Amino acid sequence: MRPLTEEETRVMFEKIAKYIGENLQLLVDRPDGTYCFRLHNDRVYYVSEKILKLAANISGDKLVSLGTCFGKFTKTHKFRLHITALDYLAPYAKYKVWIKPGAEQSFLYGNHVLKSGLGRITENTSQYQGVVVYSMADIPLVHIV
Repeated sequence: MRPLTEEETRVMFEKIAKYIGENLQLLVDRPDGTYCFRLHNDRVYYVSEKILKLAANISGDKLVSLGTCFGKFTKTHKFRLHITALDYLAPYAKYKVWIKPGAEQSFLYGNHVLKSGLGRITENTSQYQGVVVYSMADIPLVHIV
């Protein structure tokens, strides 16, 4: 488990900024403590510094995971967000899409959403923008680029 390099941090923050924009600072400086990002086996984990200090006693080869997995770096050094990051990205998302209950199940099985299945969309959402998809009950379902 090691801190991210400058290049890794830049690539990861660019990807997260597509979803939450300037709210990126709120992920690191939280009122309940300081959190940081750590890399382990090409996966980026979001962990509090308190837990990070406790995990220093465990050797790296025996450590499976620590904190919440935010995503991973591919072999071409691109960053892919995992669905486990959704709980942390959803409250700060700039662009949101709500899906009607009738289209929700079809969407979760991998089908496209028709225009009639959209409940509402945040204003000024541009094409190819990173969005967080919600059900009409404000439950985050998935994040899409």
